[in-house]
Amino acid sequence: MSAQPVSPARHARLWRTAAAVAVLLGVVVYLLVQYVTSGPGAPRCSVRVQGDGDPYELTPEQAANAATISAVAASRGLPERAVTIALATAMQESGLRNINFGDRDSVGLFQQRPSQDWGTVQQIMDPVYSSGEFYRHLVKVPGYSRLPLTVAAQKVQRSGYPQAYAKHEANAALLTGALTGRNGDVLSCTVSHPVDGAGPDGAAKVREKLVREFGADVLPRTDAAGGRTAGSGRSLTVPVQSDGYQATPPGDAGQRGWQLANWALAHAADLHIERISYAGRTWTAADSDKGWQGAAAAGDAAGAVRIVTAQ
Repeated sequence: MSAQPVSPARHARLWRTAAAVAVLLGVVVYLLVQYVTSGPGAPRCSVRVQGDGDPYELTPEQAANAATISAVAASRGLPERAVTIALATAMQESGLRNINFGDRDSVGLFQQRPSQDWGTVQQIMDPVYSSGEFYRHLVKVPGYSRLPLTVAAQKVQRSGYPQAYAKHEANAALLTGALTGRNGDVLSCTVSHPVDGAGPDGAAKVREKLVREFGADVLPRTDAAGGRTAGSGRSLTVPVQSDGYQATPPGDAGQRGWQLANWALAHAADLHIERISYAGRTWTAADSDKGWQGAAAAGDAAGAVRIVTAQ
């Protein structure tokens, strides 16, 4: 018997089925490649909310800028309210991004204007400088810590939309609780892995940034000439309390320790940090999606934060 010829309709159905299977296989292969090459997603940071609330999420760039804003306040001995006002202002003005454009000649985290005597463009584009300038103006406002956030921010910024700061207050307060260390290990950040190497002087780069943002007293004096040391090579150990520096509030070494640990975590991407340890808890770049791991042991002194950069 001769084979029955395939009808045109059946032939079309076979082609459609084959095409559908090919498309499906292509999608599966694409998703597999994306997963293998990109991992679980773009690096992100988040602040965990107590209870059932959704976490506040931000990019590593935003987290690093926020950590700098908080550290500069600490170097000046300013209260948490000052940090919250500054963070809410930067959230509104720049989205916590250090941008080189804005309304008229405004630039930087706080959109400060060279023409209004905030400094040169180069100075304002330095987050440490711009944060310091914001606080310098803020502390001149009588009773700023007791004023509504919108009022305090407006007296510094002279914005055309003063009420816009209000919508950022809740997230700014949440971020303040993390970056000042008051709420412990609520900050988590994921990073791409493997981490790019920081070079043989990785610890020195961390030390330089730490001192620039928190001030020289963040590290201990170690010799009669007033020299300072805090590790070498890839590893850096930062005491929770050092000569000339007291925790805020006084005596709360645990809060100070988490302030330093969360500062390092927020800067993990730009400083190429591989591991951070404090109070029995450890964050590693390899398992960054798991956040802080381990538990502080009973009687753990929690006397220092250890930071290790990538090789």
